[in-house]
Amino acid sequence: MYDIVVIGAGVVGSYIAGEIARLGHSVCALEKHARPGSKTFCTGIVSSECTTLLDIDRSIVQAEAHSAKIFAPSGHYIKVARDNTQAYILDRPALDNYLTAKAQALGAEFHFSTTASEILKEPKRLIIQARRHAEPLQIQARSVVIASGFSTTLTGSTGLGQIHDFARGAQMEVACNNITEVEVYTGRDLAPGFFAWLVPIGNGRAKAGLLCKENARLYAGKFLHRLAEQGKIQGAGYQVSYGMIPLKPLPRTYGERILVVGDAAGQVKPTTGGGIYFGLLCARIAVDTLHKALENNDLSAKRLSGYQKGWHRILRQELAIDYWAHSFYGRLNDRQIERIFKIIEHHGIHESMLTSPDITFDWHSKVILDVIKHRSLQRAMEKLGIELVPVKKNQLTSLLSRQKST
Repeated sequence: MYDIVVIGAGVVGSYIAGEIARLGHSVCALEKHARPGSKTFCTGIVSSECTTLLDIDRSIVQAEAHSAKIFAPSGHYIKVARDNTQAYILDRPALDNYLTAKAQALGAEFHFSTTASEILKEPKRLIIQARRHAEPLQIQARSVVIASGFSTTLTGSTGLGQIHDFARGAQMEVACNNITEVEVYTGRDLAPGFFAWLVPIGNGRAKAGLLCKENARLYAGKFLHRLAEQGKIQGAGYQVSYGMIPLKPLPRTYGERILVVGDAAGQVKPTTGGGIYFGLLCARIAVDTLHKALENNDLSAKRLSGYQKGWHRILRQELAIDYWAHSFYGRLNDRQIERIFKIIEHHGIHESMLTSPDITFDWHSKVILDVIKHRSLQRAMEKLGIELVPVKKNQLTSLLSRQKST
């Protein structure tokens, strides 16, 4: 019987397995795919803080990003740039392989081609029902971490609920022509309620993808066609990866002997769909919580509730403001998006934001609140008949007061 079984061996799952093993506990990670990183829907854009936390080998970095072009539906764009590196684009399969090997070196066991289907609770243990290469498998554990991604059904079957608000996405690696900086595309005809991206990774290659609520295959085809028409990419028949991104966190991420971490817990930025850094921050809290619980032989829900309190302290407000921004943007039509672009450019709002110490790659809430307080933007929204605050005013006041206090 293991101290901990981690279900899912992506970035978050492998990180937890390694750290738990480092602390001297027996741990086993179950991964449904045949090898690490064999199927990922992730652009792999992370901050320097995230690369430091991961302590990764430089060879995993495919490219660095200093600037980005953000396109309005008409094709007009705003450029944002800084002298120093703002983000790193990682080779996701290589990252998964690296973290798995690192965890194994620390003593963690990994079982690939193994799908967990059910978690049975007994007074002093959990029994994980799984299948390995189609053969039934039963594993015992003192506790379980669910880190198997958003589409897992295990949270529902263990009584922790499910996330019903999510986005669908598509991504592919393409051959590109003279693309040297990140490009972000808006427009309801291209990625309604969300955005599309083209991220250069060097050697004439780029990652192209988008998020939407439905019909990801349709919109991915339209996006590729547009890029080809503009001469930005070449070739055809690209292999497309599809995935789902949670937009809200799971209401409860702990139970007796169980924690939920990463995409499965909805610890993802609703503004961009990025989940690596936030997932890792929560993973560190999960490791600390489990270590202390195992040392005290107390894996009760009450003891493990400290995990949710911990990650709520650092992320709950951030995720709430980001979700509000996502919801507001999703209500705009293309004409309104164009108008906002013109206001931002005319008043240099994007340039003033770049000089703010609050703007970072990972933390968006303070910048969002600063932007919506900009009087010129408020006046323009009034003329367009757009309610800038589509939530109750007391909710925004609460968010603003919490921002001021922190």
